[in-house]
Amino acid sequence: MAKSYFVTGTDTDAGKTLVAAALLEAAKQQGARTIGLKPIAAGAIETEQGRCNDDALLLQEYSTEKLPYQQVNPVLFEEAIAPHIAADREGKRITAERLVGFCRGVMMQPKDLLIIEGAGGWRVPLNSHENLSELPKALQTPVILVVGMRLGCLNHALLTAEAIAADGLPLAGWVANAVDLEMACYQENLETLKARIRAPLLGEIPFMESVSVETAAANLLTGVNHLLAKQ
Repeated sequence: MAKSYFVTGTDTDAGKTLVAAALLEAAKQQGARTIGLKPIAAGAIETEQGRCNDDALLLQEYSTEKLPYQQVNPVLFEEAIAPHIAADREGKRITAERLVGFCRGVMMQPKDLLIIEGAGGWRVPLNSHENLSELPKALQTPVILVVGMRLGCLNHALLTAEAIAADGLPLAGWVANAVDLEMACYQENLETLKARIRAPLLGEIPFMESVSVETAAANLLTGVNHLLAKQ
């Protein structure tokens, strides 16, 4: 049975895309058919495929099932700013219902694992009254939380975990991503999160001067096996 998960983060630089791509790579190494989606992205670049987003391109690259870019990232804004602000500047409006429709279309594709990456954190606004968290709620997709391990991550991680639970969604697991090489008391912070977050730690990703999806994937193999086996 295909598994679907929504990846969110403690903040915009927690490492969601790295973790999402690493999950896809680790699952591929287990023989799984994978699809990665970035339903909404802000920040466009010129490529051979036209205007694209770096994060979405990485998910497309590491998916075994090669979908057209427009299916991987159906909503793209030019500026790398909050989606609702980018939409206002471009005179557009995005709704959770529209994003749900895009995702449900891809969910019908043959696969073993679908990873849907969010934008920003759990409560990033989509418009004047909706947040991106409405998307996984509508899809009833379990959530994977990426914790950017830095000073302040305890508050961000615990509040996000509480918000996910308050929205009625299961937290399938979390990933500790070392984003600050000089973080004080890393191990103590990690142990605090392990004790307080009621979900399994899927893996730790070490600090990398040069980011490598393959290195990250090697640290998530056990976690991916857990996700693929989860009922």
